[in-house]
Amino acid sequence: MTPEKIHALHTLYAVNPLDPKSLLAWAGSWALWIVVFAETGLLIGFFLPGDTLLFLAGVASSQFAVAIVGTKLPIVPLLIVTPLFAIAGAQLGYYLGRRYGVRMFDRPNSRIFKREYVVKTEATFEKFGVARAIVLARFIPIVRTFLNPVAGILEVSPQRFLTWNAVGAVLWTDGILLAGHLLAKKIDDTIGAENVDKFILPIIVMLVVIAALPLIVDIVRKRRARQRGRHAG
Repeated sequence: MTPEKIHALHTLYAVNPLDPKSLLAWAGSWALWIVVFAETGLLIGFFLPGDTLLFLAGVASSQFAVAIVGTKLPIVPLLIVTPLFAIAGAQLGYYLGRRYGVRMFDRPNSRIFKREYVVKTEATFEKFGVARAIVLARFIPIVRTFLNPVAGILEVSPQRFLTWNAVGAVLWTDGILLAGHLLAKKIDDTIGAENVDKFILPIIVMLVVIAALPLIVDIVRKRRARQRGRHAG
């Protein structure tokens, strides 16, 4: 076996599917696209690090890529292709929900699957309505996996699902990619490449909160309106 093949095998076996840096170093853009598709289209993909991988891929498309992430990715293919994989994954989940119905979730709790995931997803539909739930779900881990088949089970119209699926996919993928791309210099200047892992999660949480802020405001407004209605009654 040649040294090149030995190195390739070592890289393959060393990759950690839960470590975004390891995934990007192993397969580059394809690692991101596969994870985005699996996380939104396959029930077994809900544990994958989609948000973190998107942000790091955005950082990896900047001029500080090698210093921070250790690899360099092209920004234009990322912005064009990543939403397509997100759309395709969600459409697969939606199709499976329409095709197989509640049988998809007819299983006992296990270490991986929990019935509460489905309950949480259904509550998202009830709270926000179809359009906003489909878009918002993109920014909520676990919910973005289970919402698509639940939408199929609830028989959301295919045209309506595709429309809001596309909107949510672009906002989620390109929004976080661009955030990573634009914040790369700040990360490099402020915290240094060696500390980036400690700050990725707080940055992503901040981005998710900002994206969901209009919906949070709407929830607070409706809750106050209900409280005023009860007091008036």
